[in-house]
Amino acid sequence: MRASALAPDRAESWLNRGATLARMKRHEDALTCYDRALVLNPSYERAHINRALVLLDLRRQDEALAGYDAALAANPRSADLRNARADALMGLRRYEEAARDYAAVLSVDPAYRYASGNLVFCKLHCCEWRSFNDDRSAIAAGLRAGQPVIIPFQNIALSRSTGEQLQCARIAVAEKYPPAPSVLWQGERYDHDRIRLAYLSADFNDHAVSTLMAGVFEHHDRTKFETIAVAFLKDDTTAMRRRLKPAFDRFMEVQEQSDAEVAELLRRMEVDIAVDLMGFTGECRPGILAFRPAPVQVNYLGFPGTMGADYIDAIIADRTVIPEESVGDYSEAVVYLPDTYLPNDATRRIAERTPTRSEAGLPEKGFVFCSFNNSYKFTPELFDIWMRLLLAVEGSVLWVPEVNAAAVRNLRREAASRGIDEKRLVFAPFLSSAEDHLARLRLADLFLDTLPYNAHTTAADALWAGLPVLTTPGSTFAGRVAASLINAIGLPEMIAPSLETYEATALQLARDRTALAEIKAKLQRNRGTYALFDTARFTRNLETAYANLYEHAPLNPVARS
Repeated sequence: MRASALAPDRAESWLNRGATLARMKRHEDALTCYDRALVLNPSYERAHINRALVLLDLRRQDEALAGYDAALAANPRSADLRNARADALMGLRRYEEAARDYAAVLSVDPAYRYASGNLVFCKLHCCEWRSFNDDRSAIAAGLRAGQPVIIPFQNIALSRSTGEQLQCARIAVAEKYPPAPSVLWQGERYDHDRIRLAYLSADFNDHAVSTLMAGVFEHHDRTKFETIAVAFLKDDTTAMRRRLKPAFDRFMEVQEQSDAEVAELLRRMEVDIAVDLMGFTGECRPGILAFRPAPVQVNYLGFPGTMGADYIDAIIADRTVIPEESVGDYSEAVVYLPDTYLPNDATRRIAERTPTRSEAGLPEKGFVFCSFNNSYKFTPELFDIWMRLLLAVEGSVLWVPEVNAAAVRNLRREAASRGIDEKRLVFAPFLSSAEDHLARLRLADLFLDTLPYNAHTTAADALWAGLPVLTTPGSTFAGRVAASLINAIGLPEMIAPSLETYEATALQLARDRTALAEIKAKLQRNRGTYALFDTARFTRNLETAYANLYEHAPLNPVARS
């Protein structure tokens, strides 16, 4: 930090100062330093990149993108600038443009870190499948070679191997979130009247994780647990944030604190159990737990897979999502909940008025298959099945979300190549009201799940709305979640043991309306009596798991091997 004072006319000094301030989460001060560096050297590539990274941290993606455009105008062959611009485009959900930039990066440097995975993930968002099998094979080969080719969350949408996912997570941890050189927790057993339980997340807002967990936060037994929210992002606008704040004993916003500072805060608070609700998703910060600030550190809910980090002690699961024969592919100790690992909020409202089919763009008559998963979960193998179902069931349609223009265009092309009129694909626009979305789900007849990445919150939405979900379990955590939910609501007949059975069952239900009506009636009966939507029961089970973890916590700060 003294360098800029000692050499105020050197752009490098201001760059270094800005980088230090950025690590300290002093974003505005960092921007001032990068701006000063660019005044001294307008073509300073690293300053352009670092400045835009701070803007991305502040969610000012459009400004970051403008900065990259200016820098690329002066240096169009820079792989670093092109990759950074692609990252910004992906953050803006402009996946088709981002894919072009990642492809340009790889044309300059075929081994550019994570560019291959980013390109494949953007193509998945766009349902651009023309090189799908080759892409998946190339990513798998890169991981086997120990190369940083894809980030763990993206790999979950691509990989069918838990061992491959563990390898991917270990590469990411070694590259981005290695154990900190100093361990904060020194092995003492805290003597608290209540277990101090901290939840860490950037998603304490209108996000799927909070939608699922809100009822759990409110149902925690405050005589036994002192609950703490550690929010990575500020948010004073969403209704969910306003609801969540009083659900905790303490609610802390730490956006402007570094990983080390947050870890030290947890240590000073003598947190007994730290629960990472993000894993490798969104604005995650695994680096906080890399300092080992708490005796027990848990991976739960947000990331459906292993984190591959020795400083994460446990992963919360159930025996469907992680069968006992798969526990060796998880770096964490697997803690099983008795019903399902996925929480639900039984107070969620569904709009009283259900729209008409015509209002939703659906045919008044005819069978409505739907899959409201995000487009990156769609694969050509499942789409083949869905199109065969449309061919076999006269007047049927497939109802899917309208996520981006490229996906709409490509899905229509894929349908036409399989002999299906593109009008039989119906694209549902985004609804800002979750209540209205739940109501419109009632218009569908059958929800078709995806593989290798199942519907998670989306499947819970459908079941809550009374829409049967048909799934087939895969070989990974993410590919077995829908089966977990369906078991927990007592509909095992909707879990097909193979894709062949999945297709046959969907066809049978589309042709036998009486059988489908019986399934819907059973779902309606079970909704109020089975475990899936019993928030209080779920919370007690989760608290028992936490108490057992704390009781058996190791009395030393050494990471598990």
